[in-house]
Amino acid sequence: MKEELMSEGEEQEQSNGGILDYIMNLESVPQKLPPHLELLRTRVLCNVDAPQHTDTIQYSGAYAALGVDNSLRFDDFCKNFKVEVKRLTDDEMEFDMIGIDPAIANAFRRILISEVPTMALERVYIANNTSLVQDEVLAHRLGLVPINADPRLFEYPDNAGENNEKNSIVFKLHVHCKKGQPRITVLSDQLKWLPNGSELIAEDTKPNTDSKPKTFTSFTCSQDSLPEFSSNPPGPRYLDIIIDKLGPGQEIELEAHAVKGIGKTHAKWSPVSTAWYRMLPEVVLLEDVQDELAEELKNKCPLKVFDIEDIGKGKRRAKVARPRDCTLCRECIRGGKEWEDRVSLRRVKDHFIFTVESTGALPPELLFTEAVKILEDKCERVITELS
Repeated sequence: MKEELMSEGEEQEQSNGGILDYIMNLESVPQKLPPHLELLRTRVLCNVDAPQHTDTIQYSGAYAALGVDNSLRFDDFCKNFKVEVKRLTDDEMEFDMIGIDPAIANAFRRILISEVPTMALERVYIANNTSLVQDEVLAHRLGLVPINADPRLFEYPDNAGENNEKNSIVFKLHVHCKKGQPRITVLSDQLKWLPNGSELIAEDTKPNTDSKPKTFTSFTCSQDSLPEFSSNPPGPRYLDIIIDKLGPGQEIELEAHAVKGIGKTHAKWSPVSTAWYRMLPEVVLLEDVQDELAEELKNKCPLKVFDIEDIGKGKRRAKVARPRDCTLCRECIRGGKEWEDRVSLRRVKDHFIFTVESTGALPPELLFTEAVKILEDKCERVITELS
């Protein structure tokens, strides 16, 4: 009896040791998720009724029972993160951001819209306006004219209201439609840069004094003498923007002062007309779609994502030719359960197609670089406050 109990204890100990060895092996060898769980973790499934599994799983122990560590590691992020520029023009850029969380992509979008500074017309001093457009509407229209000036060369407006060559750009607009002439269209190219500052005399200047008349700015030097403005003088980015229309006998005379600001304060300082992103579409054919069905599938897609290839012996097969063009309209999987079994529409959760459309004040590649610097400064402030 004693021998039987000892043998049972030895068997239990050996069994426990085997379990411990198995657990140690799980911890030492990196494990992979089963294909169906990996699909749910990395893809959004776009069905006919609604997308599924849209959340990103951030919990480090989500797959601990399977021996998979789901924690975010800095080394893995550096290894997997990529930025690939797909299209770049003077005013628009499209690039891929791979290996990031949706929150980071959205942070860049919000910073581009509201926190990257630009120069915009803020104060408008109207000496004469007999046009049909009211003063406040005219000032608002002028404020939305993109100004071609690098905001990094300027300072933010002084709290004391001191306007100098370091924080202001002054433009003059004086257009007169004489009687008997046809109507005049006032365009943005008629805004003239005043490198020496304002020419309008301030209202608080005392008359009959020998002192120099006080203007709305106090420039100590001419801006055209500064090297940063000699090759690229400030001015409207687009010269054909309609500001007003004057009839015979009407006149506009004003000064507009541009200062540095951000879109969070007012939309006129936003450097982008829009900035958006979308997850990379992924179109997968779950089975071969041949002959008449292939032709039907190709015709169902309005963006021509699918194409047809010859596979020999008079057979033809559908293939996914342009998955990036897919907008997930789901037309290809409508028409019955059989099409859902043939085509799978997905989105890659960590791959974003980012598009930036600049208003013209700064090139799009420079805007994104500035957005990265602003996010970096925010992170450094958080780390400083926590330490």
